[in-house]
Amino acid sequence: MGTGEDGGASADSNQRDSDIELIGGERVPQSGPLNKRVGRRSSKLSNASASTSGSDLGHSISQEQDEGDYVEVTMDIKGDSVALHSVIPVAGNSDEGEDEKLILLGKGMEKKRSFGASIVRNASIRMQQVSQELKRLASSSKQGAPARVHYDRTKSAASHALKGLKFISKTDGGAGWVEVEKQFDALTASTNGYLHRSLFAKCIGMNKESEAFAGELFDALSRRRGIQTDSINKLQLKDFWDEISDQSFDSRLRTFFDMVDKDADGRITEEEIKEIICLSATTNKLANIQRQAEEYAALIMEELDPDDTGFIMVNDLEMLLLHGPTHSTRGDSKYLSQMLSLKLKPTHEENPIRRWYTKTMYFLQDNWQRSWVLVLWLGVMLGLFAYKFVQYRRKDAYKVMGHCVCMAKGAAETLKLNMAIILLPVCRNTITWLRNKTKLGIMVPFDDNLNFHKVIAVAVAIGVGIHGIYHLACDFPRLIDASSEKYELMEPFFGDQPKSYWFFVKSWEGVTGIIMVVLMAIAFTLATPWFRRGRVKLPKPLNNLTGFNAFWYSHHLFVIVYALLIVHGIKLYLTKEWYKKTTWMYLAIPIVIYSLERLTRALRSTIKPVRILKVAVYPGNVLALHMSKPQGFRYKSGQYMFLNCAAVSPFEWHPFSITSAPGDDYLSVHIRTLGDWTRSLKVKFSECCQPPDNGKSGLLRADNLQGDGSPSGLPKVMIDGPYGAPAQDYKQYEVVLLVGLGIGATPMISIVKDIVNNMKAMEEEEGSNIEEGSPQKRNGVNKFNTRRAYFYWVTREQGSFDWFKGVMNEVAEEDHKGVIELHNYCTSVYEEGDARSALIAMLQSLNHAKNGVDIVSGTSVKSHFAKPNWRSVYKRIALTHPGARVGVFYCGPPALTKELGQLASDFSRNTTTRYDFHKENF
Repeated sequence: MGTGEDGGASADSNQRDSDIELIGGERVPQSGPLNKRVGRRSSKLSNASASTSGSDLGHSISQEQDEGDYVEVTMDIKGDSVALHSVIPVAGNSDEGEDEKLILLGKGMEKKRSFGASIVRNASIRMQQVSQELKRLASSSKQGAPARVHYDRTKSAASHALKGLKFISKTDGGAGWVEVEKQFDALTASTNGYLHRSLFAKCIGMNKESEAFAGELFDALSRRRGIQTDSINKLQLKDFWDEISDQSFDSRLRTFFDMVDKDADGRITEEEIKEIICLSATTNKLANIQRQAEEYAALIMEELDPDDTGFIMVNDLEMLLLHGPTHSTRGDSKYLSQMLSLKLKPTHEENPIRRWYTKTMYFLQDNWQRSWVLVLWLGVMLGLFAYKFVQYRRKDAYKVMGHCVCMAKGAAETLKLNMAIILLPVCRNTITWLRNKTKLGIMVPFDDNLNFHKVIAVAVAIGVGIHGIYHLACDFPRLIDASSEKYELMEPFFGDQPKSYWFFVKSWEGVTGIIMVVLMAIAFTLATPWFRRGRVKLPKPLNNLTGFNAFWYSHHLFVIVYALLIVHGIKLYLTKEWYKKTTWMYLAIPIVIYSLERLTRALRSTIKPVRILKVAVYPGNVLALHMSKPQGFRYKSGQYMFLNCAAVSPFEWHPFSITSAPGDDYLSVHIRTLGDWTRSLKVKFSECCQPPDNGKSGLLRADNLQGDGSPSGLPKVMIDGPYGAPAQDYKQYEVVLLVGLGIGATPMISIVKDIVNNMKAMEEEEGSNIEEGSPQKRNGVNKFNTRRAYFYWVTREQGSFDWFKGVMNEVAEEDHKGVIELHNYCTSVYEEGDARSALIAMLQSLNHAKNGVDIVSGTSVKSHFAKPNWRSVYKRIALTHPGARVGVFYCGPPALTKELGQLASDFSRNTTTRYDFHKENF
């Protein structure tokens, strides 16, 4: 077909690559070889259009049977009027294959008004003649075969198809073959150059979880080539590789079809669909889908086989794929997105001074709160060290022991300061009060309290090292070896000149110092991540030295350390006046504050008892506890509280985020089994639970427990809190990005529920104000500023979605204004486009469209596969909310902290959107 200057067009009667399907009078583009019957109707239409309008448009069109040139025509049909929307040339029978056609067809869906407008101006009158033919075809199509769902290759669907059904991640099959060939040679070194079916997955680069899928792929490729054995040589492997690395969508579709069609009869039965669903579910670790494989297979047959023939064909499978997931990118602008991407590209500064200055300024912008606190702390330490150094530089002791005594005493002075202030970051009640009741949070980074605690601990270790080494290796030897004349200066302090080290070791100063060093070394060692998280594997009975329990108990050795420190500070050799013995002065106030903290915790936990309302044990080793809310227990979403269970340990208290919202009439926590204490707690409660009723999630449950107290069979629980956390400040932001990894979703769930409750309260308040005719007031909700929330929950197990299934459904149902955008990511499922997850994606879209339920999460929220592209997430929010201040709240393992924090800095510097990053690691 040719195209004239004015946009007129004619088509070959054999055209079938560009079709027009009429559905209800709307503009509907239909493209590709999806429906041959529609294709034939379109061919007639194209001929009619060519004959009626070609000459009238004032141009000549040559039509040759041998040419395969086509166009895609999209029209607006309203009653008797027809307006040409766009005409896009499409190359036919080219060597580029189906992929290029799909790209062109996808582009044809865009609104190219400039070209279409010129055609409409010249052809609007002539198109009236075509309208009668279009209406006749529309009428005949409605009277034809029974109505069924039509799958149009829209732009998004075509794009999805081109990315879909990839059997390998490499886009360059030729480059990938080099690695595959090396792997083949290594695997077949002892098998005379033949690769067995069981090694096929490893050879082509698939992981161990994909071995079953790779085996079915091997069988499909072998069936097509008539290979009867379970082993192939290198030439056959190269043939296999060329097919699975083929970028043609039709080729990938045929290969996938052959995997499903195990008897190679060209038809797919319900049983074969069930088998491939089970295989895909196993490969992607989706146990729930595997259990429901029969139900989902019936759903596919119902959708694609309405005539109940008992089988489907390859074109039906293609339709199902093109119905794949399309996730909204609301607010995106292609132009702005490209500009933003260019702006965010790192630029290399040639001048090293300017580069250093720029990095320093960026660092200070992101960390000014931490910076001034650290600078102040370091300045005070240096001042104290210098003061003590100069003081002893002027004393007689310097004449005997030299600079060693100055260094030891200077380090001792910094130790007094650090042993005092190291208690303050763990005074949680005090910090929570300061955070909630004062404006200090603007200047002081209360979220970094534990990090500051660790930094001070490092300073203590350095101070102990300097103080001890200079005394033991320098001061004491000089006293022992000093001449009689020199030692006379020290005789008032030490008495007769000592002859050996034993004199110093057996003294009060020596004994207390050695014991403190040993206890500190134990506490510091067991507090390191390797021991605290149980990463170090020790033989029995030393294995008890690892884990949280060892860390918790060893940390309480500080009581002995502080007692010895006070004695050590009183029994000084070189200071005799009581008012110059300042150790107790440094420690007095912090110890009093900390003691009151511990007393408050003990009294509060006993005065405010709780009773267990509900217990549930979920997949992924998660224990959910619903408790009564004590009178006067007020908290904010994002905060946490401590739990104690005497049945497990009467002394241990462990922190957990509160998952209930402040407006709920109960308290709830979700506890992941990660250590010995949580494991024991789960065992204790599991013994009292029963299997759940139908329709309820949770492996084991104990529901609706009545009475004044918890039943005797359930362990008793005490709580202490609430305590402040970074996420509690989310209400300060109009836009929030909430990110939870695994069980790190717990504080975010409380926030999401709180947002919904606040929005409902605001709607009710606005409604009451309208009824009363009074101006709108904002009283109880006046501190609630959040107007948009994005929640990203990333987990690797499908069962994890059961933890908060009810919350997700409630939020989706109650959020009428679309304030909260929910995104669930299951990382065990291969990314969208991978052949291993293709059928899962098809099922997901089909079931969600029909039943409104996501097959992965079991909620109304549609899940994504693999890991999020966090840069794209930040970019989309920046494009949607220019000039806004976005609060980013992350809770989860430290691995993701750096990436999210860096992205927040990058986008804050290069866009008008400001990102404030807050983290909570566990």
